[in-house]
Amino acid sequence: MIAITGANGNLGKATLSFLLKKTQPENIVAIVRDADKLSDYAGSGIHIHVADYENQESLEQALTGVHRLLQISASATGIRAMAQETRVVHAAVKCGVKEVVYTSTLFPEESAHFHAAHICRNTEALIRQSGMRYVFFRNSMYHETIPLFIGEAMGDGRIFYPSGTGRVSFASRKDIAEALANVLTGPAFDNSTHDITGSETFSFADVALKLKDIAGYQEAAHTDISPEDYRKGLLGFGLDEEEAGFYASMADSIRAGEFDKTHPSLEGFLGRKPLGVQEYLRGLF
Repeated sequence: MIAITGANGNLGKATLSFLLKKTQPENIVAIVRDADKLSDYAGSGIHIHVADYENQESLEQALTGVHRLLQISASATGIRAMAQETRVVHAAVKCGVKEVVYTSTLFPEESAHFHAAHICRNTEALIRQSGMRYVFFRNSMYHETIPLFIGEAMGDGRIFYPSGTGRVSFASRKDIAEALANVLTGPAFDNSTHDITGSETFSFADVALKLKDIAGYQEAAHTDISPEDYRKGLLGFGLDEEEAGFYASMADSIRAGEFDKTHPSLEGFLGRKPLGVQEYLRGLF
């Protein structure tokens, strides 16, 4: 039995769709907090188990009988996220899960600027100590985050973002989901760690040039605003301090080069070239 935590999220749903092409639906357990959020899969034959990341007992019930687990990193932030991911690992061990895939981040180091990197670092350590066999997907940022980062620039090409000259090896969420499904239905896990990236890196100045070429935005350019102004802007949009700090840490991590790395692992898992940034952006227009 293969289970997915956070199965109603974008990556979880995408992985489910690929799993259904590779194994029988009765072999799949989708773990969600609210079953209604997986209404698209009602009647598909997959097992939908309801569990709350704040409730250890519900996680243990949801994971009973599971052999392989895809643990998708928590959508929460800070101490709450660390506690949630810890509960999932402990529940998996108690239920006898043998193998786990964990979606980490590209630079889960103590010196990381990206707040989520510290949570991923902790969860990786817990899994290594658990006795479960594992595969770590250290994911770069998704193509799909580009419109979120640049906001109104999707309409005119003028990007205001505090990333400096930092570069990112963006990768497609859909490609990562397909690679995860291949691993989840493949041979025994080998306690391995993989950097999951695109084949090129891009600065936000590069992204602006792509928008100029693809959409014809003649004024397209990247302006490196100050981190302080960016954070104030996030607070002005109604984010609380923790949320603003999280998104600001993403920009800080890009500026520091934490996502400026490529590796062919994703292509290897797919058996083909992954989608590139230019192809992704072209598909938006």
